[in-house]
Amino acid sequence: MSIRTAVVTGGGHGIGRALCRRLHRDGATVVVVDVDAVAAEKVAAEIGGVARVVDVADEAAIGKLVDDVEQEIGSIDFFVSNAGVGFGDGESGAISAAGGFHPVDDRWDACWRINVMAHVYAARALVPRMLERGGGHLVNVASAAGLLSQIGDAAYSATKHAAVAFAESLAIDYGDRGIQVSVVCPQAVATRMIGIEDDFDAVNGGFGGNDVDGIMRAEDVADIIVDEALGGRFLILTHPQVATYFQRKANDHDRWINGMQRFRDKMKG
Repeated sequence: MSIRTAVVTGGGHGIGRALCRRLHRDGATVVVVDVDAVAAEKVAAEIGGVARVVDVADEAAIGKLVDDVEQEIGSIDFFVSNAGVGFGDGESGAISAAGGFHPVDDRWDACWRINVMAHVYAARALVPRMLERGGGHLVNVASAAGLLSQIGDAAYSATKHAAVAFAESLAIDYGDRGIQVSVVCPQAVATRMIGIEDDFDAVNGGFGGNDVDGIMRAEDVADIIVDEALGGRFLILTHPQVATYFQRKANDHDRWINGMQRFRDKMKG
């Protein structure tokens, strides 16, 4: 499949930025979408793409983005819903009403709107168009936390599980009607999400516990995502260990929870 027009949300930093660069190298016209206007413009200028400042939690804004791109640039054949947020639990853990690494008024609402509903809004805008023209590709970036769980961030874990489930529903409903759906479930990647700033050029550090299976470079993750998506894969695991953990969880859920409790204690210790 040759990608002509690609849209990447959260394209100003991290995995999104790396995806924009990779898709540009593949010859696509790339629309860099981010709430950070400066970052979006910088990436777009670097790759000869187009910057758009959009709040992906706003359905009307997503609809307008799709309308504008298809009218001004061309039919979108590769849409990556990559934007995501995580804030961390407060002192009382999963039941915390406030707190975390980056406190917000309602971090559950923010995670729900950005980690889940942004994927829904993009699909609502794109699926009818893709069905009409006979094809397209939706790539939803979730997390290994969507198959397992992220210790210390209940809202992130719950919404990433929901993101995986929504991608499954898309694939079930439209995967045999010309729309390829992929969901990405990476573990730790050297991005701001785990406390590593852009261009730090390191794959260590960040918040505790992230390096348990190694931290990958965003560029390597982007290559895996594009290659496997174009290869027709639904579930894209950038860290192969996740498949083993997921199987262990499915085989003995109680044992898996006990193991996660021990890992939690080790992180605190």
